[in-house]
Amino acid sequence: MPSGANTKKINLALQGGGAHGAFTWGALDRLLDDERIEIDSITATSAGAMNAAALKAGWVAGGRDGAKESLKKFWLGVAGLDPSHAEVVGDWLRMIAPSPTILSKLLEASPVVLGTEALTRALSPYQFNPTGYHPLRSVVDEMMAMGDVCEEQGQKLFIAATNVRTGKVRVFAGDEVTTDAILASACLPTLFQAIEIDDPLTGRCEAYWDGGYMGNPSLFPLFYRSDCRDILIIHINPIEREDLPFTATEILNRVNEISFNGSLLRELRTVDLVNRLIDAGYLPEDQMTENRVHSIRDDAFMSQLGIASKSMPNRPLMVQLHDAGHAAMDRFLDESFDDIGVRASVDLRAMFGRSGGLSDP
Repeated sequence: MPSGANTKKINLALQGGGAHGAFTWGALDRLLDDERIEIDSITATSAGAMNAAALKAGWVAGGRDGAKESLKKFWLGVAGLDPSHAEVVGDWLRMIAPSPTILSKLLEASPVVLGTEALTRALSPYQFNPTGYHPLRSVVDEMMAMGDVCEEQGQKLFIAATNVRTGKVRVFAGDEVTTDAILASACLPTLFQAIEIDDPLTGRCEAYWDGGYMGNPSLFPLFYRSDCRDILIIHINPIEREDLPFTATEILNRVNEISFNGSLLRELRTVDLVNRLIDAGYLPEDQMTENRVHSIRDDAFMSQLGIASKSMPNRPLMVQLHDAGHAAMDRFLDESFDDIGVRASVDLRAMFGRSGGLSDP
C-alpha cells in the first residue's frame, strides 16, 4: 500500500450493532474515495468485523474500488437486493421511505419481530434451531472468497469475540481470521448457537459469543501491533440519549447500548489517562506512546432507532443508514483531516463528563 507525500495513515475501530452496521458501510464508502487516507489496521467487532473483512477482501482483490464493491455486495446480500438493480431501487427507497423514527416503530410492532422476541425468551437457539443453521454463513463465505483477508497485503485485521467459558475477550488476527471467527464476533447468544473454534493455546475447542460484550471494539491490539497512532472510531451505538426510556422495548434498547459501549469507554478513559501522564512528563515517550483519537458519530440519527432494527434488516432503513454514515465521514474529512497525525479531534474528557459526582482527575 504505497504512501504518497500527502498521504496520512489511520487505524480504524469499527463498532458492532447488527444491521445498523450499514452506517459504517456508508462511512467506509466515503473514506475509500479519499486517496489521502491510508488505512493501516482495523480492529472490529460483530457487524464491524463483517465490514472489516469485506473491506480487506475487496482490497486484496482490487484495491480501493475492490473494497468499495465488496462492501456494497455484502450489504446488498444482507438486504436481499439484486446488485444489477440496486442503484435504481436505492433511489426509489430514498424517495418513498418514511423517517428512521417511523421505520423503527413499524419494525418494533411487526408480528415477525414480536414473534421472534417471544420465541427467543422461551427457547434457546439450541432448541429452536438444533441444526445450528446460520443465515449469514453463506454471505460471509462469499465475501471471504473475494480475497484472502489473511494476506499481509493491505490492512491488518483484529476481530474480537467473547470466550463463553472464561468471559474474556479473544482477538483473532492473521491466519485466525476465518468465516467462523467473524461469525463468532457477531454471535448474539439469544439468536445463534455459540461458534466453536479450536484454540491452539488452550488445546481445546472454545465457544464464542458476540465480541461486543467485552470489546466493542477492542482498541488494545492497535497499541501493540500497529505503529500508527491515529485511531478513527466509527460509532454505531449512541453514547448519549436525551429522552428517558419508558417502554420495555426502549429500556431493553438503552441497556443494550450502554453495555455495548461500556468496554470502549473504559479503554478510551485509559487512553486519556496515559496521554495526560505523557504530557505531564510522568511517563517516558520511549516506553508509552500517545494515541490520537478521532470519531465518526451521529447520535441524533442513531437515537431515532431501536433494538428491533438491529436484528431485522430493513431495506429503506439500510439505505438511510448508508447515507448517514457517508455524510458523517464527509463532515469528518472536511473538518478534521488536518488533525490526523497532529492532534486528536475528540475531547475524551468532554466525552466522559463527570462520573459518579466526582470530577475527573
